[in-house]
Amino acid sequence: MSMTFRAVRVRIAPDEIPYAIRNRGGHVTATTNARIAGLTLILYIAAGIASMALHSMPHATEMLRLASSFCALTLGVTLYALTRDQDADIALLALACRLLEAVPGKDAPIYFSVGSTLFCWLFLRGRMIPRGLALLGLAASAFLVVVLPLQRLELLGGPTGWSSSITWLEWLPMLVFEVAFALWLITKGAAPHATFRKVGGN
Repeated sequence: MSMTFRAVRVRIAPDEIPYAIRNRGGHVTATTNARIAGLTLILYIAAGIASMALHSMPHATEMLRLASSFCALTLGVTLYALTRDQDADIALLALACRLLEAVPGKDAPIYFSVGSTLFCWLFLRGRMIPRGLALLGLAASAFLVVVLPLQRLELLGGPTGWSSSITWLEWLPMLVFEVAFALWLITKGAAPHATFRKVGGN
């Protein structure tokens, strides 16, 4: 019995090619981007806490703010690389928000919360991290998107500095998410949920 094989050429759109395949040949892989993002997020959190603890040392806090700005830039780029296959436009908007977040100023937290909301939505949409973790990040980020502008407009009373328990309560869900998210990225990475289509044939 003889068997005949026929070569078939299949055209695949670039956005249908898995991230890991498209990034062969010297480009940064999804695993590497995820680990860089996770480690950077840990550094970002540590720099933020340290700057609050060393608020009486202006030179130290200035260097920590600079470190935080570079962390925000790195996070923007790596998270964009991880999520751009889900929706390039939304990922680009989230990247822009994280870049603006890196600029010191009173608007940085608002840009952070918007960028985080968009990235969390893309992670949830692509099922790239556990659903519960993505939902926690989405809820915590969206909450800040609503609350921070209201505080800016003085529609929510109470002190807003880090010495206030109100501020810590507002940011606590985000802190929990970011620590868990960073650890997940470092240990598990982030990859889009694979869907397999069966190709029929005789």
